[in-house]
Amino acid sequence: MRILVVQESDWINRNPHQQHHLMELLGLRGHEIRVIDYEIDWKDEVNPEHRFKNPRKVFRGYRKVYNTENITVVRPPLVKLPVLNYLSIMYYHKKEIKRQIKEFKPDIIIGFGILNANIASRLAKKANIPFVYYFIDVLYQLIPERIFRGIGRMVTKNTVKRSSYVLTINRRLNEVAVNLGASSHRLAIIGAGINLKQFDCEKHNGLKVRKHYRISPRDVVLFFMGFLYDFAGLKELAVALGENKSKYSNVKLLIVGDGDAFEDLKAIREKYDLGDQLILTGRQNYTLMPEFIAASDICILPAYRDEIIMQDIVPIKLYEYMAMKKPVIATRLPGLVSEFGEDNGLVYVDEASDVLGVLGGKIKTRKDIIRIGSYGYNFVKDNDWRMLTIKFESILEDLVLDLLMKEV
Repeated sequence: MRILVVQESDWINRNPHQQHHLMELLGLRGHEIRVIDYEIDWKDEVNPEHRFKNPRKVFRGYRKVYNTENITVVRPPLVKLPVLNYLSIMYYHKKEIKRQIKEFKPDIIIGFGILNANIASRLAKKANIPFVYYFIDVLYQLIPERIFRGIGRMVTKNTVKRSSYVLTINRRLNEVAVNLGASSHRLAIIGAGINLKQFDCEKHNGLKVRKHYRISPRDVVLFFMGFLYDFAGLKELAVALGENKSKYSNVKLLIVGDGDAFEDLKAIREKYDLGDQLILTGRQNYTLMPEFIAASDICILPAYRDEIIMQDIVPIKLYEYMAMKKPVIATRLPGLVSEFGEDNGLVYVDEASDVLGVLGGKIKTRKDIIRIGSYGYNFVKDNDWRMLTIKFESILEDLVLDLLMKEV
């Protein structure tokens, strides 16, 4: 199949998500994929040559996780001015999608965004091409400008209704999709997966990481990886650690990633003299993540419980933590409870500052760490990306075949 993907995030610089794994594995299975992406972090870019507008770029044979040459990333021009950036999506992405339909002649189009997914759904219908909307998040809640979120919801609802098929990554998002108008007969869940060959607890021991960051065998390491949102709860946890430094002198908070909260975390480390108890590595190569997880004792997701963005998602990182047999302390979020239930590797807390209390409660000893980590591993061990890709491929092929049969 020739597959055209449209999304409103950075395919190149952001860490691997659902679409990277599935598309690269489809590439390994012989399918040809083109991705239209968007420089979501354009505000952070400093480029005197292209101060107000970035030109069209093409990245051929791009791969992030697997060894495939079958993915081409096309980045349309972008006007780098607030509000006008949205207008540039509507103009340049529409132009690019039309171009790809004419030149690439996709058998199917898959949308992961809001504006460009809506555009792609309309152009796909006009060109008689199946369109799949993949719901990996409630994206309209992530729009920085709150006044646009209602419009984003209406656009998403319109896209869902026009789609040939809707996919989601968990039960909560499945409910959201139905509420937005998705037909239960044209709807399926393809959950988050794990590259079990990469995240293999038998292959990684984390000793090099622990040595590099001066972590002793007696230290208990709490680990987080990913974008450092202000609502991630990491600042509150760091403050709690600082205020109880003597009580938790053997606890180290290891944070891999960058983002909005990074500078604040550095300031907290300075204020409370946390030294090497609060380890901020910045962004690291994704291939190193198994070693970082192996170096930890307990992984964490202490996000704000009332943050609307976090209500329905189940981050892929949780599956990767569990594949490495690590227990996870997480805020009791609806999406997590719906997906994992109780006693399946997660210990729930009400807020970030409660994380440290778990160390003297449900997780007191190394035996507790091993036991709860084993529960999580048993829950996720069958979620291999390669098996999920076969299911995904089957859905796409059926949609293409259905269209061909109608044309006969």
